Amino acid sequence: MTQAAASAGSELSASPPAGRRPVLVLVLGALTAVAPLSIDMYLPALPRMSADLSTGAVQAQLTLTACVVGLAVGQAVAGPLSDRLGRRRPLLAGLAAYTVASLLCVAAPSVETLIALRLVQGAAGAAGIVIARAIVQDLYDGVAAARFFSVLMLVNGLAPILAPVLGGQLLRVVPWPGVFAVLAAIGVALFLGSLLGLAETLPPERRETGGPRATAAVCGALVRDRAFTGYGLAIGLSFAAMFTYISGSPFVLQDIYGMSPQGFSVAFGVNSLGIVAAGQAGALLAGRVALTRLLAAGLAVVAAGGAVLMAAVLAGWGLGGVLPGLFLVASGQGLIGPNATALALAGRPPRVAGTASALLGVAQFALGGAAAPLAGVAGPGTAVPMAVTIAALAVLAAAVTAVASRAPRGASPP
Repeated sequence: MTQAAASAGSELSASPPAGRRPVLVLVLGALTAVAPLSIDMYLPALPRMSADLSTGAVQAQLTLTACVVGLAVGQAVAGPLSDRLGRRRPLLAGLAAYTVASLLCVAAPSVETLIALRLVQGAAGAAGIVIARAIVQDLYDGVAAARFFSVLMLVNGLAPILAPVLGGQLLRVVPWPGVFAVLAAIGVALFLGSLLGLAETLPPERRETGGPRATAAVCGALVRDRAFTGYGLAIGLSFAAMFTYISGSPFVLQDIYGMSPQGFSVAFGVNSLGIVAAGQAGALLAGRVALTRLLAAGLAVVAAGGAVLMAAVLAGWGLGGVLPGLFLVASGQGLIGPNATALALAGRPPRVAGTASALLGVAQFALGGAAAPLAGVAGPGTAVPMAVTIAALAVLAAAVTAVASRAPRGASPP
């Protein structure tokens, strides 16, 4: 795909009525927030949960990894299903299952049980993430899609800001399982919002009718498309850097640098504001600046953050160096996610939007889940593994994006 093509694709595929756009933004933004809600609200509870269940930091981080793996696997199932069955039915089924799994997490008697339930919770919640992206692709393309994805960050970006703050405050009055009770209530709200606020955007005549074999053929064509694969890996590697920060920072900032759960929540919220601000800057610049350049800028910010973080940890600069580095790592995501997603999905026919979105989600959450345990491999007394992992992933993401931006766009899936 050429840079010109990416910048030109600004028409709507099937524009929603003007009066429905605010509802669409609110509901789709909330659905894409399932991942940060499920992960970030739980972060301040990790040290306390680890102590209550008599387990170590690595096992506690596996409860995060299990959720992320579930988010990857669930998208691989829900995306293709939504191409064949329409968007609403798989979405509502996933949200119902998410609510039940969240309730079961409240009563988990051991870390092993909690890990298993978090896997189910993530897989069920994945339907909201992948189908929300597919709905955007049903309605928008190219620059218009990048702008809409960036606007969603006004809603989606509130989740990582508010979730850890809410989690930290909840821990003042309830034990850590209370976090999952709140997630169950959020699941109910998402179900009702989707039921009442979303119309079907993929009518029967536009759906995929070929069954599993056709889905496999679509996946094969997309994976062979070097541009699609490159942008997908850029999303996955940059998210892996972000998730290394997410999984490692509760222990690094609280156990090593002595921050309280509430102080950690505030720092996490400030970093999330950086994501929102960068996303809105990208929305304003889309159409005037090529999407590939906006993506490159986001990757450069993350790489700079990784370098600052590693220098701060190795040189012993303390929070004065660590916090700015983490802020840059987080903020760059606001330019990477919307633009890389729009570039990867641009021009895809609606009947394969769910499958294409699922492949992007699998890359994102599978790489994130694989990277997360690396933050704690040397034990709770050092931040070096987290810093080195983030810096290395940032460099890899920039390298694959450079290749993807020069790769020709592959043929349309069969």
